[in-house]
Amino acid sequence: MTGEKDLATLIASMTPVLSEHEYVFGTLSEGNESLLTKLQPIGTFHEQEGLTVIVLQSEAEKHHLHYHGLFKCITLNVHSSLAAVGLTAAVSTKLAQKNISANVVAAYYHDHIFVPADDAANALLCLQDLARSYL
Repeated sequence: MTGEKDLATLIASMTPVLSEHEYVFGTLSEGNESLLTKLQPIGTFHEQEGLTVIVLQSEAEKHHLHYHGLFKCITLNVHSSLAAVGLTAAVSTKLAQKNISANVVAAYYHDHIFVPADDAANALLCLQDLARSYL
């Protein structure tokens, strides 16, 4: 299954779900990669400066991983195609209107939006409103 590409269908059928967990973004520099399995990241990305990891705040604290900011994850719960155009823009624009930052991670089946923990409830309401506006 390749996922939905039509923007109106994607937005109308998305069901944003807020995770109860709190996450942080950190980085592992060269020589620090041995922490990777201990941290159990839900996401990673190789950058020139090091390996970015997205981990539970509790794991970051437990293993003394340096980070800035506390985030919650909203999963859009619609199987979007990796070739879909406009979903990230629509979601980030809606959140930007409420001055909420959005760190988007597109995975194979769903898009995941990491928002500041303090803004999470409001962000969820914004995304639910966006979905309703396309029905």
